[in-house]
Amino acid sequence: MQTPPAQRRELGAFLRARRERTTPAQVGLPPTGRRRTPGLRREELAVLAGISATWYTYLEQGRDIRTSDQVLDALASALLLDGPERAHLFRLAGHAPAGPAQPEPLSAEAAAVPLLLQPNPAFIIGGTYDVLSHNRAAEELFPRLASMDGGPNFARWVFLEPAARQVVVDWEEEARGLLARLRTLAGRHPGDLRYARLIEELGAASAQVRAWWPQYDVQARRGGRKRLRRPDGAVAEFAYTAFHLAGAPDQTLVVYSGTGPEAGRSRGGGQ
Repeated sequence: MQTPPAQRRELGAFLRARRERTTPAQVGLPPTGRRRTPGLRREELAVLAGISATWYTYLEQGRDIRTSDQVLDALASALLLDGPERAHLFRLAGHAPAGPAQPEPLSAEAAAVPLLLQPNPAFIIGGTYDVLSHNRAAEELFPRLASMDGGPNFARWVFLEPAARQVVVDWEEEARGLLARLRTLAGRHPGDLRYARLIEELGAASAQVRAWWPQYDVQARRGGRKRLRRPDGAVAEFAYTAFHLAGAPDQTLVVYSGTGPEAGRSRGGGQ
């Protein structure tokens, strides 16, 4: 099946971003003279992956060429990609189901779960970080999340709500991680306009999104810890756990539990 042009361009952008980020020293190449970029040259990456430099250039340019699992594996190894990055590469190359993803409706039983978890802050988010259900504790911990223009959306809250920078103590670290996870989800649905519209909206209002999105970070959703400022103004470390809903893998239940006063920097991947 032919890969859509937009998806091929995404594949080229991802490869270029990763190539420019990988230094010769990281892959065992000797230092050379003056370089226009700190990353690998196309010819260097092609040699490391055992492919033609011309063929790789066509791939990065988004031309309509076929790729095998073996070639993608070689590129992933040469670029030192981790698990989520490798999976993202394969999806963009058309080696996994791709296409528009229609949002699945949230069942009444699932929507009731955050309410049952009160007083622990809890909410369910969809693939584009729309908040599909939440409890009162979540609304108190993340002020104005439920009343945002355009509807409750955690990505919109992090980047566009001024209160987020007060609540999320390590804001830049957490915001970068969220954007990387949004990039991963968008890669699973390259034809879904919901992602393009959300990124366009965020980029129009956030200089950080405009700067970070082209860097092409990808990351899987998982639990961890983060430092948040509670409604009383005290900073506390919260543990949070993410559960994917059965039958709706892009929908995630996120549950927070406070572990006491500030106890170090945030760790983990976030929602």
